[in-house]
Amino acid sequence: MYKILQEKMTSLKGEAVDFARQLVQTGSQSLDETRVAGLVEAAMRAQGFYKVFQDDFGNVIGLVSGIRASPTILLNCHMDTVAPSAEEAHTLSGKIENGRLYGLGAADCKGGLAAQVFAGALLKRSLLPLKGNLIIAATTAEENGLSLGLRGLIEKTLPDLGLKPEFAILGEPTELGLYYGHDGWMEMDVRVEGLNPFNVDDTVNAIVNDLGKGYASNGEGGQRREMFKVSELDFRNRKGNRSASLRVARRMEPEEEIGVVLGQIKESMEKLAGSAGGQVAVEVMVRQEKQRLYTGKVAVVHHVARAWSTDPFHPMIDRARQALEAAGCLVKPGKWQLGRLGMGTAGSVLTNEFKIPTIGYGPGLETQSHALGEWVEIDKLTAALYGSAVIAHSLVGIPVCGWTSDEI
Repeated sequence: MYKILQEKMTSLKGEAVDFARQLVQTGSQSLDETRVAGLVEAAMRAQGFYKVFQDDFGNVIGLVSGIRASPTILLNCHMDTVAPSAEEAHTLSGKIENGRLYGLGAADCKGGLAAQVFAGALLKRSLLPLKGNLIIAATTAEENGLSLGLRGLIEKTLPDLGLKPEFAILGEPTELGLYYGHDGWMEMDVRVEGLNPFNVDDTVNAIVNDLGKGYASNGEGGQRREMFKVSELDFRNRKGNRSASLRVARRMEPEEEIGVVLGQIKESMEKLAGSAGGQVAVEVMVRQEKQRLYTGKVAVVHHVARAWSTDPFHPMIDRARQALEAAGCLVKPGKWQLGRLGMGTAGSVLTNEFKIPTIGYGPGLETQSHALGEWVEIDKLTAALYGSAVIAHSLVGIPVCGWTSDEI
């Protein structure tokens, strides 16, 4: 089987790299992915996927059907990027130099998207039959950490097709590691109000100073990770009152409950208000807002991304690891570190809300996500293409060497 895949890879490598370059050269800031969606749909159609379409949430879905209704595996990457940085002169350059593809979204995660689309093409061209179904979905509105497109895909689009994924692979940057989770985060709106402007200002300064100490060096290799982040500080005077509003993001560990953490933060801020002179009211609530997808669909979102983890000994991970080893690929388990708050993956939605076992496997370095001069290695991109096809076939393909999908 692996020899067949490797032979078919020869003609696909160049196409996959060209496609990744087109994606990087095409802007797709979150909630404005329409042009990239068109590129993805055209590529899927050109590769002869069984069914290709865009849904009401702006997602692009390609289906490679097997001989049975299940099992079904979902390969998922997001199409959107963060906003272009003013410091980045060529955010959409798509330049290839020294074996790297440069540009906004190269690592996060247009390189992974190209790898997944062409992993589907590789399985199709190999003529290796599938027992179940392969869904490749390029989804919208992920970079805000809320995965609006992915949620709509699982809640509405796939059930309308009679499909429910038993497994999911995210093409986010893992440098070809098998990743199985990460911490979460919550964003809060904090309001401080009182009659005495000095007390209000002192309280806000005390809060900002206290939260500014919130770093932990507990990532792999002692990596500094933000625990708190304060932004959008605004003071106002109205009808004799002084008020201040600020946005606070906080890292959430797997065992923490949102309500408990909110209460603890409010209690801590009220103590700071008391030490600043008192007679100051403090409100703390989870941030929520309306967001409009490029299709016009509107949703109310709560700014919470829960921590998630798939059991590292889950049969899905065992099968993926065994398949990669048999195919001669690197096997490196781990978790995303998410050094900066606000980052995340759709794994939070897939595992916590829909109970779908999920792993990450993609090209690129996590540290390149949202980084100035973002890049992905070409060799890693094509390796991810091959590895993604190997993993997918191990889970939904016709049994090879005595393995059966029913064993999972």
